[in-house]
Parts: sequence; structure tokens; C-alpha cells
Amino acid sequence: MKIKEVIAALEQFAPLPLQEGWDNAGLQVGLTEAGVSGALLCLDVTPQIVDEAIASQCNLIVSHHPLIFHKLACVTDADDVQRVVMRAIQHGITIVSMHTNMDNAVGGVNFKMAEKLGLHHVRLFATKTVDGVECGSGVVGEFEKPLAADDFILLLKRAFGVECVQANQLLRRPISRVALCGGAGAFLLPQAVQQGADAFITGEMHYHEYFGHEQQIQIAVIGHYQSEQYTSEIFKSVIEEKCQGVRCVIAHTDTNPIIYL
Repeated sequence: MKIKEVIAALEQFAPLPLQEGWDNAGLQVGLTEAGVSGALLCLDVTPQIVDEAIASQCNLIVSHHPLIFHKLACVTDADDVQRVVMRAIQHGITIVSMHTNMDNAVGGVNFKMAEKLGLHHVRLFATKTVDGVECGSGVVGEFEKPLAADDFILLLKRAFGVECVQANQLLRRPISRVALCGGAGAFLLPQAVQQGADAFITGEMHYHEYFGHEQQIQIAVIGHYQSEQYTSEIFKSVIEEKCQGVRCVIAHTDTNPIIYL
């Protein structure tokens, strides 16, 4: 099977027009006519990820975050992005990224987060239609049984391997309805409140955005990397279903640039 067929399957699941206007999802580096020897699935593309692709004999890297956000004026060894581009080309590796199109797609990043939490009746909120496809920036769902706020925080730590959850004042009512948005989703907090959510989960928020929501909604910020770490599982399920026989390898390299001391 050719690399372009794998990319087509991914884009059928999360069409590129679903991405935000500032984004650069899609093909990043390389050619697509070659047969695929294996697909390495990851969150970020770093030099270490390229090394892992070489060691795993994968000539396709599928990442969530785009390698290239801005136009490159040159390709040298001046920074990691340029070094990755050169090394990928030298080793015949194609890189494709599925970013906010995968965030916004039904069954995408936010649905995977909801799955990990065991939420029921999961549906989009902040919905929109792009080229006839319904999509949205976040999801909302319910727990089968309401949780106390401290148990909710413990669940987040277990489900996402989080060492520290940044939260506002713990809610003094049970948490049943949860709204969430992976990555930088703070812009959806007002809509989560409008949806009647008891809690809102995202990957990162600014200091001042926490104010004014005490006992209105439980804010829980788990880290950008942590919120999106299971995206590779989506890539794997799509490829294995639509491109049978293609070997998928979920990257072992931890690309989170933040450490917790």
C-alpha cells in the first residue's frame, strides 16, 4: 500500500478543511507514491522521533502537532525543525500531521479523552459545519454516577498519568456533566458554563482565566501533552481499519518538553 493511501484514509476520517485557519495540518515533508514500510505514530516530531522511525523501519511518521507551522526560509541545521526536515529527507521518511482537523472531527481527540474518562452520551459542543461536515472544538458528556470533586481530580490523574492537576476551588456539588477540550481549550470555558457543565477539562489556561468561576464550574487543567497523548491510538485504529496490513508503531519517545519537579 502506498503512503498516499494511508494519508487519504486519515484525511477521510478528519478532513483537512476542518482545521483552524492558523493551522498547517497535512503533508509536511516527503513523497507519497512510495509503498509504506510502517507508520510511526506520535504527538510531536522531534529528532528523537525521526531516530525512532529509522530504528523501527517506518518510512511514514504521523504526528498530531505539525512539524512546520511557519514557512522555512532555508533548510540548514540551525534548529530542530530544519534538522528534522533534512534527516527525514535523507532517510526517505514522509511526515504528515493531523492537528486541529483531528481535534474538531467526530471521533477525534476530544472523543478519545471522553472515552478514557468513561463518559456517556458524548456529543460535540461549539458545533459548526464545514463543507457539509459537522464538527466542533469540544465535547460534553456525563458520568454514569456523579463524582465528588476530589474523586474527579483523582480520576484525571489516573486516566491521563497527571502528576499535578491545576484546578480552581473544589466544587461542593457532585460532578456529573463534563465538558472538555484537549490542548489549549480555555476559549471554550464560557460555552461549557452555558452547557450546564459541572466541570471543564483542558490542557492549558492562563492565570486570569481561572477567576470568577468558584462554585460555578470545576476547572481542571491537566497539561497540553497529557490531554492529547492518546491521539496516536486514533491514528492506529483508523489505519488498521482502512489500510489493513500496514504496520503501526506507537512511538515510545516522550516528547513532552515540560518536566514536573
